[in-house]
Amino acid sequence: MYAAVAWMLAISLAGVAAAYGASRVVSGANRALVCLPFQSGWLPAEHALSRYHVRWYLATLVFLAFDVEMLFMYPWAVVVAQLGVSAIVEMFVFLGALLVAVVWAWREGALRWV
Repeated sequence: MYAAVAWMLAISLAGVAAAYGASRVVSGANRALVCLPFQSGWLPAEHALSRYHVRWYLATLVFLAFDVEMLFMYPWAVVVAQLGVSAIVEMFVFLGALLVAVVWAWREGALRWV
């Protein structure tokens, strides 16, 4: 039993070493900068804690509205046949509330990218 665990550990470590070695061989970045933990060793263009423009927060809220919609629609799709018409009415009420949120975001300019 321990032999199988030892083999699995050895194979895993060999795979990690091979992936690391392949990365070192094929990377086109400067060898002195490879130790950076992001952007594949390239120098960062801006500070990691730089601020985002406020329009991205509104775009994030719109994304979350659609994301939450999908979060509720998947389980609903599984049980809609069992629940019948009431489930369909409830989903349209839910989608109506999300539509109101999207219209509000549109009026606030969250969908403008210029």
